[in-house]
Amino acid sequence: MDNQFRIVTFGELLLRFSKDDHLRLTQGDWFTSKYGGSEANVAVSLATLGNQVSYVTRLPATPVGRAGVMRLQEMGVDCRHVLFGGDRIGTYYFEPAAGMRSAKVIYDRAHSASSELQPGMIPWHDVLKGAGVLHVSGITAAISQSSLDATFEALDVADEMGVQVAFDINYRKNLWRYEGANPRATLGRMLSRCDLMFGDAIEFEWLCQRKQPPFTATDTHFEMQMDEYRKWFEELHAAFPRCKKWLMGMRNMVASSRHLLTALLYHQTANGYELLKAPINDINGVVDPSGVGDAFMAGLLHSIQAFPDDAQLQLNYSLAASTLKNTIPGDFNLATDEEIKSIL
Repeated sequence: MDNQFRIVTFGELLLRFSKDDHLRLTQGDWFTSKYGGSEANVAVSLATLGNQVSYVTRLPATPVGRAGVMRLQEMGVDCRHVLFGGDRIGTYYFEPAAGMRSAKVIYDRAHSASSELQPGMIPWHDVLKGAGVLHVSGITAAISQSSLDATFEALDVADEMGVQVAFDINYRKNLWRYEGANPRATLGRMLSRCDLMFGDAIEFEWLCQRKQPPFTATDTHFEMQMDEYRKWFEELHAAFPRCKKWLMGMRNMVASSRHLLTALLYHQTANGYELLKAPINDINGVVDPSGVGDAFMAGLLHSIQAFPDDAQLQLNYSLAASTLKNTIPGDFNLATDEEIKSIL
């Protein structure tokens, strides 16, 4: 891998509160806290895999905000471009799934330092100098109009400087609350500006309003309807021709602690486009599924540099990284390159 290939991720750092031992949010006296957030998760995973990665956000100049930066720096993430300002860090409360009970997420992000980010605050020409990829997600566009505008400012500078754009759909319907918010149109605009992207199957279907074959695997012998998926991706690519790599994660939750996970990669080759499928991984013993999509994206960004001529290996590596994230508590995927390769 080219160690000079630097990746920049941009988004909101969050403080996550949850209860231990599968307690509900209404039970017990103590919360445990961890830092996270989609783009920060990607940055930590990339750093753990040995990549040069810079993270950009805005945080309050409080002990809580500075501790978040210290945590990322401990993980090897370059935080020199983090801005300090505003009054509070965004938070969320997480109740894990148990048995037939679904997981629950409650956001508390209104008026956070990151949501009050304005265009012109971040010196994007300096941030992106020497970078190969800028990674953004739909969450940053969802939290406020000014954050959306700052995101498109970053995309404009990336295009001007010839930096590739990686995009994660990351549709969170409960976040789009500001006046004039139009999630489908906005995320479609972001998709039209990206070179490679990730989303789960539900997000793909919602954003593109195209029905696809359901993934209902209950074991690893499930037959994927590849002809139908190929036609589906061809139509999708015709609508968004700039994107050259489409990674779609697919998960069926058989139980709260047992998930079937796979992925498809539609990508450009010298002879046109091809559709690849990954194995189906049966994860029996899920510990924490938070950040699984971020692990997919980090796995893809790492593997396209590590294995530039092997798209199937890129896909399988991304799936293996995401599979291991299910076994790690918290938002960050701390799986190493050796561990990921060991389960390929």
